[in-house]
Amino acid sequence: MTPPLLSRLGIERPIVQGPFGGAYSTVRLAAAVSNAGGLGSFGAHRLTHSEILDTAAAIRHVTTRPFALNLWVSNRDEGGAHPSREAVLRMHEALRPYYAELGIDPPPPETKAVHDFEDQARAVIEARPAVFSFIFGIPSREIIAECKRSGIVLAGGATTVDEARALEQAGADVVVASGFEAGGHRPSFLAAAEDSLMGTMSLVPQAASAVRIPVIAAGGISDARGAAAALLLGAQAAQIGTAFLACEESGAPTLHRDLLFDRAAGRTVLSRVYTGRLARAIRNRLPDELRGARLLAYPAQLWVMSALHEAALKRSRADLMSLWSGQSSGLLRWRNVESLMAALP
Repeated sequence: MTPPLLSRLGIERPIVQGPFGGAYSTVRLAAAVSNAGGLGSFGAHRLTHSEILDTAAAIRHVTTRPFALNLWVSNRDEGGAHPSREAVLRMHEALRPYYAELGIDPPPPETKAVHDFEDQARAVIEARPAVFSFIFGIPSREIIAECKRSGIVLAGGATTVDEARALEQAGADVVVASGFEAGGHRPSFLAAAEDSLMGTMSLVPQAASAVRIPVIAAGGISDARGAAAALLLGAQAAQIGTAFLACEESGAPTLHRDLLFDRAAGRTVLSRVYTGRLARAIRNRLPDELRGARLLAYPAQLWVMSALHEAALKRSRADLMSLWSGQSSGLLRWRNVESLMAALP
C-alpha cells in the first residue's frame, strides 16, 4: 500500500533528498533524485528572491517531477548579522595561527547581507514547488496561508516532539523529524540545540504518535536498512542527506566527497565552531583547538570561517575545513544518484 504522503506529493519512492545550504545543493542533484522517483530538494536559504525563481526554473528545465525548495526561517542569531568590530577582530586573533599556516591574511571585518526570510518565502510561493520545506522555526500565518492557497505542501523540521506538535498546530502538512545523528546543522527552534538532542530511533516513533500529519524520518539514514527502519518506526518516508552529499551530482568539493568514504569520516563532532550554530561534521583540529574560544553568533562566525575553509580547500587541508557528515557515513557505497537510488526502497 502506498503511503498517503507519497500520493499527495506525486512521488513513487519514500525517499527525500536532504537539502543542503550554500553551494552544496545543485540543480543536477535535485533533478536526478526527482527523476528517479524520490523528492529532490534544493537548499535556497542563501539565495535572493530572483535567484530562487531562477533555480526553480532551472530544475523544471531538467525534470517534470515534484521537488522541494528549502529555507531557514531564522537565518541570524542575536548579534550575528551585525557583530562588533572588536568581536570580529578577537575571533581573527584566535584564528591567527591557522591563517599563518595557510599563508593568508585575515578577511576584512565586514558585515555581509543577510536575506529577508519573508521575501525569500514569497519567492518560493511564486516558484510553486511541490514542497516548501523549512527549518529553524515556523513561517508566519500569512506565509502558511499563501502556501495552502497555492497548493504547496509545507514540511517543517523538528528535533523534538514538542517542535513536531508546534509545527502541526501552526498548519504544517508534514514533519521532518531530524535525529541528532544527521550531518550539518541541528535546526532546533523551541530550545537550544544542545538541549534538543534526540536520536532518530527515539524521535521518529514519538513524533509519529504525537501528531496526525505525516512524518518524514531524518538523521543517520544512509541505506535501504535505515530507510526500511524509518518506515517501521512510523515515518512515511526517509530523508537522506550525507549519502546524497557524497554523490558526484552534489556541489560538495571532490576532497569532501572522497573523505566521506574514508573511515575517518565516521568520527564526527557536534560543534558551533564552523558557523556559530551547532552542526555535525567530520572531526578535525578546529573543534578541539578552538574549545573555549569566544565564538561569534551565526552568521558572523560563518563569514569568518568561510575564508579559512576556502583557503584550506585550495591547499587540500581537510584538517582546517568544515566537512559536513552524519554518523552513518561508514555505510556509504554509492558515488552517484543512479546507483544510490537503485539500492534504496
